[in-house]
Amino acid sequence: MTSTDDRLARLALTLLTEPGDPRLSDLVEEIGAAEVRDHLLAERDLNGVRSDIATRLDDIDPARVLREATERGMRFLIPGDAEWPTQLDDLHHAEPVFDRGGPPLGLWVRGPLDLRALALSVAVVGARSCTSYGDELAAQMSAEVAQGGVAVVSGAAFGIDRAAHRGALAGDGHTVAVLACGVDRAYPAAHRDLLDHLARHHAVVSEAAPGWSPTRIRFLSRNRLIAALSGGTVVVEAAVRSGSLSTANWASRLGRQVMAVPGPVTSAQSEGVHELLRAGGATVVSRAAHILEAVGGVGEHLLEAPRAPTRPRDRLPIRDQQVLDAVPVSHPAAAASVARTAGVALTEVQHILDRLDQAGLVVRLDSGWRLAAAARA
Repeated sequence: MTSTDDRLARLALTLLTEPGDPRLSDLVEEIGAAEVRDHLLAERDLNGVRSDIATRLDDIDPARVLREATERGMRFLIPGDAEWPTQLDDLHHAEPVFDRGGPPLGLWVRGPLDLRALALSVAVVGARSCTSYGDELAAQMSAEVAQGGVAVVSGAAFGIDRAAHRGALAGDGHTVAVLACGVDRAYPAAHRDLLDHLARHHAVVSEAAPGWSPTRIRFLSRNRLIAALSGGTVVVEAAVRSGSLSTANWASRLGRQVMAVPGPVTSAQSEGVHELLRAGGATVVSRAAHILEAVGGVGEHLLEAPRAPTRPRDRLPIRDQQVLDAVPVSHPAAAASVARTAGVALTEVQHILDRLDQAGLVVRLDSGWRLAAAARA
């Protein structure tokens, strides 16, 4: 059970600082949000004048912000809420990257989906300027993953992100967009319809407060949330300096499954993916079944290694296969000729040819032996 004071204190602190400040996250974990807020409000300089932080914090009215956000269909989740996705707490145990890290103090959510649905989920991320190859694969895989009961998480950006959301919707599954701006903002603007649809039927999530715009540092913070919310991350196309590789890095640091879809070796959009695979940082996936096996529960979605269809000759003892290989395809040969070609004694070859004849693999003619149609297939 969470207190109103804790919720308002966390909300005030999120309005005071950039998302993903690990120092603040550690302090809140150690002494509590309300205590941190009160300490900051009481800050004075050597002359007894209130510090800049204290002044800014005093000007924040978290109750008003929360009330107005609620009226506009947004909710603010904090640890302890029934809907809080507890997998985010794993961020406590991962070292910061570029001074970003730690669990969020709270999450803004727009949409009816209960975030506990993300307990079984996968992130699908990749290049904004993707190729048709990547776009089609991301959409197809996301659709089949969604049909398998796994929610799809992505960032609503151009390219692979959009394809992932579109595929999950086509698969009639859950999908969640994690933004680097307020959940009331459409970024990119061209995806307003997509984000509005997700807000009506699924969920749009952000650590950034309503009204905040996206910035580079907020994208870096956002990537850790995508990785932490999901049971695994799939990278579909990524250049060497792709932000999706940051998400994959966070997933690895959190002990999540990291998967990558290889592309043409000549494609710049797949160069980052190939480097990730070459370094052993990801597992190759080429279809949705591989993803489902990786993120599913124990004993679920298990796959057998692909094998070519078993042919009748595959079940033969090796000696019989040796003789069968020596039987001509079209021009019949005597048993002695087959024996010489196979390097097997004539008496044994005669017995083997009789067995092969009964199995329908060879045909005996007046002029000798040749392969049957079943053996030629």
